[in-house]
Amino acid sequence: MKRKPLIIGVAGGTASGKTTIANAIMESINHPQMVMIQHDAYYKDASHLPLAERAKINFDHPDALETDLMVKHLRELIAGRPIEMPVYDFSTHARLEKGIVKKPAKVIIIEGILIFCEQALRELMDVRIFVDTDSDLRFIRRLKRDIQERQRSMESVIGQYLGTVRPMHIAFVEPSRKYADIIIPEGHNPVSTAMVVTMIRQRLRGGKNDDR
Repeated sequence: MKRKPLIIGVAGGTASGKTTIANAIMESINHPQMVMIQHDAYYKDASHLPLAERAKINFDHPDALETDLMVKHLRELIAGRPIEMPVYDFSTHARLEKGIVKKPAKVIIIEGILIFCEQALRELMDVRIFVDTDSDLRFIRRLKRDIQERQRSMESVIGQYLGTVRPMHIAFVEPSRKYADIIIPEGHNPVSTAMVVTMIRQRLRGGKNDDR
């Protein structure tokens, strides 16, 4: 029987360093049989709404994401079939017409703030990593990112953070850390990252991994 891919979930609060950790794992392994899937890519398309209304959407609530489609896509990858992952434009709050093709791989990394909140996603993961970073650092990083990369104003970023990001973190993200197998502190901890990399390398060499 063909071995099930090793699926690793990387979660944590906004701007906690999830993407940094996921990319560090990808770069350290540097194996062609790895693929990363971002939960952010699965935000529901809001192009049918006026731009002003799109900005009012609570993007930090699980309902803002089309998680069912992500689960379907992961099951397709597990079955050995390619998928077309959506591409979301954060400046317009709309999904682009053309997605990105992702091919089946031996290791699949899932990244997102809310992935541990969803049981259907958790059940597909073999390892769950939570990146734990102080809220003040996360806010500063998000402020810089959204202004520089997503063309947001300082006022809109602060308003969104206080109105939805912080409350949703308390309600959903922080409680979901209880599902983590590994907690990496302060965004990027080389020792913890190296431990995860060692585990993945063992799996790629054919080390034991419980199939589900």
